[in-house]
Amino acid sequence: MDEPNGSIRLGSENFDLPVILGTEGERALDTRTLRAKSGFITYDEGYGNTGSCQSSITFINGEEGILRHRGYSIEDLAAGSSFVETAYLVIYGELPGKERLHGFTEAIRSKAAVHASMNHHFEGFPIGAHPMAVLSSMLNSLGAYYPQMTTNNREQDLAHLDETAALLISKVRTIAAMTYRMQKGLPFVFPLEKEYTEEFLHMMFSKPHIEYVDECGAAKALDLFLMLHADHEQNCSTSTVRMVASGGANLFASVSAGVSALWGPSHGGANMAVIQMLEEIHASGDDGTRFIEAAKNREARLMGFGHRVYKNYDPRARILGKSAESVLDRIGIDDPLLDIAKRLERAALEDEFFISRNLYPNVDFYSGIILKAIGIPVEMFTVMFAIGRMPGWIANWKEIAENTKSRIHRPRQIYTGHTLRDYVPVEKR
Repeated sequence: MDEPNGSIRLGSENFDLPVILGTEGERALDTRTLRAKSGFITYDEGYGNTGSCQSSITFINGEEGILRHRGYSIEDLAAGSSFVETAYLVIYGELPGKERLHGFTEAIRSKAAVHASMNHHFEGFPIGAHPMAVLSSMLNSLGAYYPQMTTNNREQDLAHLDETAALLISKVRTIAAMTYRMQKGLPFVFPLEKEYTEEFLHMMFSKPHIEYVDECGAAKALDLFLMLHADHEQNCSTSTVRMVASGGANLFASVSAGVSALWGPSHGGANMAVIQMLEEIHASGDDGTRFIEAAKNREARLMGFGHRVYKNYDPRARILGKSAESVLDRIGIDDPLLDIAKRLERAALEDEFFISRNLYPNVDFYSGIILKAIGIPVEMFTVMFAIGRMPGWIANWKEIAENTKSRIHRPRQIYTGHTLRDYVPVEKR
């Protein structure tokens, strides 16, 4: 949808440029022809004010705390949907009917097991290998077992999209569970075709001859965690998936790149940083009170509060906070870190210092607490994020692949190095 042209004045000359209007009223100045018309490019380090694509998947209004997938509010999805159903919505654009949801669920359920020969791949990693390194490598290797899905031919890869999407959503949790057990020196657990998160917890925590039993609602809380992470617009990892996909890469290669981007502590590692912060507070003998004052005096960094996009309360945090309280009550564990977390949360919600600066607890704050409470080790937190984000990566790859007019992504730069220099032979240097 287009509006009348806007313009940019450079020196004494005006350059007319189209204005693109989004369905939620967002406006963008289309600068694609600016360089050809004027010789200028735009500069926006970190792309904080640059629209890199047009997408119909997710809408965010950070000022008002709004998050919607395909037009459905995250609050409604959290109240009535599930991770698998939301994954279908994110990928295909509509909520599925009973038959389609059943078919999608069964496709995911039936594809949980990995090829037996992939077990040997895990033996090639040292015990201390980071789980994200293993996950990225294994997802890329997984594609080698499905050559019909990794042709790097758009038409053929799209023809197998339904099968590939179900396969990746299913097997990413299997690979994660196998990574955990490899590092613990435990035998792999074969999937039993359970519900999505029940299957994951079974493969993670079952013991020989003793099947894991969820007695505290861990599966339900984990399903909500995954659903709340299903997609989040053009973040670092999703933009990476689109960048790789724009070159024609298949879905396995693209999501593997997404995992690598997510690995960064400023992106997917935020919930790990929350637990590390709580551990440091506890180790210092503080119950959180001194830390709160130190944060207000800018002497300590408060992790898990505030958000780059949301200038209001992160809507996912409000939802997950209630789930955290319920899970912790049902588990009934006595953990000093959780007591500290509750004290920090109370301060952020009641203290004018935090309120005036929009330093509300974000989704990473609560997700770290929930994952710790149900027994997920800290080094696996970012892997859990990747499992949840898989539908969004698939949907964004699909948008790129289906757009026959899409071009390879190739940002410009402002060169700041040396101008032309004469080469000097080594004996004269």
